[in-house]
Amino acid sequence: MAGGIWYSVHRDSTRVRRSRTREIKTEGRRSLLTKKSVWVLADVHALPEVYGKVLDAKQRLASGSASTAAEAARSAGLSRSAFYKYKDAVFPYQQDTAGKLLTAHLLLLDRPGVLSMLLSAFADAGANILTVNQNIPADGTATVSISARIDRLTVTEEAFLASLQALPGVEKITRAVISQGEI
Repeated sequence: MAGGIWYSVHRDSTRVRRSRTREIKTEGRRSLLTKKSVWVLADVHALPEVYGKVLDAKQRLASGSASTAAEAARSAGLSRSAFYKYKDAVFPYQQDTAGKLLTAHLLLLDRPGVLSMLLSAFADAGANILTVNQNIPADGTATVSISARIDRLTVTEEAFLASLQALPGVEKITRAVISQGEI
């Protein structure tokens, strides 16, 4: 690998990993490149053929049309070693499972337990909170922004927002944005 950009794609960004380096020669000089997790979303046709074959083999395993990794790799036209090399780094993107996100901006009364009650309402409805930002209270109220995944809500989005508005201490929901997630 001489003179080029070196990158890697990893799925599991929650696991703590040591940063690894690889020494390569670039035009007579030595250089160290740090291997970091980098996420990309690319059309499989724009990538080397091996990535598409790995996805095909993984799909065959998941569907049960292949019972072993060797059988899945062989039927996808891929060597078993190539499959094992890339299987933990290549995953299909599924738009319908990317997750809906809600970002809600609320005005809360400055009373003990109001924010706690609000966060409990998110959890009780099946929302997964990603971020919470509360400003310092002024004039008896505080603005709060909460971002959450809402693809597993136990009620409709409208009913969820109405239940938040009805909570004691919630003065008003100043803005609510629902979008398809990319996190």
